[in-house]
Amino acid sequence: MSRSGLSDTIAAIATAPGSAGVGIVRVSGPRALEVADGLFRGRRRPSRVAGGRFLFGQLVAASPADGTAPEVLDEGLCLVFRGPHSYTGDDVVELQSHGSPAVLSRVLARTLELGARPARPGEFTLRAYLAGRLDLAQAEAVLNLVEAQTDAARRQASLGLAGALGTQVAAIAAQLIRTLAALQAMLDYPEEGVPDEDRAAPLAAATTQLRTLLGSARAGQVATRGARLALIGRPNAGKSSLLNALVGYERSIVTPIPGTTRDYLEAGLELSGVPVTLVDTAGVRETEDDIEAAGVKQALALAEAADLVLVLEDGSVPREPATPLQSAEWPQGARVIGLRTKADLPAAWSAEGVLGVSARTGQGLPELREAVGRALLGDAARGEAWLTTERQADAARRALFHVEAAAQLPDELASYELEEALRALSELTGQDVQEDVVDAVFRNFCVGK
Repeated sequence: MSRSGLSDTIAAIATAPGSAGVGIVRVSGPRALEVADGLFRGRRRPSRVAGGRFLFGQLVAASPADGTAPEVLDEGLCLVFRGPHSYTGDDVVELQSHGSPAVLSRVLARTLELGARPARPGEFTLRAYLAGRLDLAQAEAVLNLVEAQTDAARRQASLGLAGALGTQVAAIAAQLIRTLAALQAMLDYPEEGVPDEDRAAPLAAATTQLRTLLGSARAGQVATRGARLALIGRPNAGKSSLLNALVGYERSIVTPIPGTTRDYLEAGLELSGVPVTLVDTAGVRETEDDIEAAGVKQALALAEAADLVLVLEDGSVPREPATPLQSAEWPQGARVIGLRTKADLPAAWSAEGVLGVSARTGQGLPELREAVGRALLGDAARGEAWLTTERQADAARRALFHVEAAAQLPDELASYELEEALRALSELTGQDVQEDVVDAVFRNFCVGK
C-alpha cells in the first residue's frame, strides 16, 4: 500500500454492502470536520462540538445555484472524534444514516465533493498503526475480528485488539533487555564480572514463554481461517452418515450400495469453536472402475492435505488386516482420529485409542467433537494470547532460535544473538518492521476499515 496521501482527508462506507437498518460513512483527516459541516445540518455544526459527542440532524446534498434549500438525503447522526483521541489519531467523523445503498452512495459522493478522497483498503487502521494507536499485532487482530466466524476466533481477536499479545511479547523482551544490558556491562567493564547464572534464568524463562507462544500458532491460525477435516475409509464405513449427523441434516446421500460416493462433498459447521469444513470422500478400495479409482486417488490426496483426518472403520464387521485405513498405521505425528462406526450394533472388534460412534443414535458424537477440538487447538485453547498469522509465528520462531543460541554461546556472541532476538520480537509487534511487510498486512483489509 502506498504511503502517499496519508495526510489527506479520506472517506469510505464503513458498513457491509447491502441493505441494513443503519449505515455508516467514516471520514478521517485534517478536513474531516469541514467536510461534516458541509454535509450535516443540525442544531450545532460538527466543528463546534467537543470530541465524543453526537448530533442529530439531516444529511444534505449541495445547495442549488438558485438559492433554494438543498436536497435532504436522509436523517441521521453525526459522531465527532477529535484527534489525537480517535481511532486514526486524526479528526474523525462518522455519519450514521439508514443503511440503504442509495443513501450511503450519495452521502459518500457528497464527502468527496467537499474535499475528501476515497479511502484505500485498510487505510483507517493503517493510520491508527502509524499514529501509534495500535501495534501491528493489534492491527492484524482488527482484521481477524472483522472476519471472525466463531466465538473462539472472536475471543482471540478481542484479546489481540486489547494488546494481550503485545503485552506478552513486551514481558519477554524485558527479560532479554535486562540480560543484554548485563552482558554489555560485563564486556565494557570486565573487571566487574557477571556470572553465567545471571543470564541462565531469564533466558530459560524466555525460552519457555516463546515455546508456549509458538504452541499457540496452529490454534490461532486454525481458529482464524478454519480447518479442513477429511473423512476417509472403506466403502460403507459410514462416512456420509457421520457427515450428516454432524451437520444436522442430510447433506450427503446415504445408501447401502458400496461406492455411492465417487467425488468429494463438503459441508461447513463449527466444532469446538473452530470453523470446520468436513470433506466426505470416496470409499477407498481396489477397483477396476476408472471413475471410482479416480475418486479413491482423490480421497487419499484430500486426506493428505487436510488439517485433520477422521479414519472410519465399520465396527459391526470383522476388522481388516492392518492397512493405511487404520489410524494406527498412519505416520507418527499425523493428525488422525480413529473412529469405530456403527457403535449402536454389536461390536465385532475394539481397539485402544479408537472412538466408537453411531451416526444413527448419536453415541460418541460429543466425545468426537471434544477430540476434534483437542487435535486442532491442543493446549493452546487455555492460553490467553495466540499467534494468529504466519508472519507472527515466523518472528517468534526466529526470536526463539536466537535466545536458544544465546544460552549456549560465550558472552561476546550471546550479546549479538540477544540483539537479533529483540529485533525479531520488535518485528512481531511492528515496532521494527519493513514497509513491505506492513503493506502485506493491510492489503487484506476491506475499504472502510
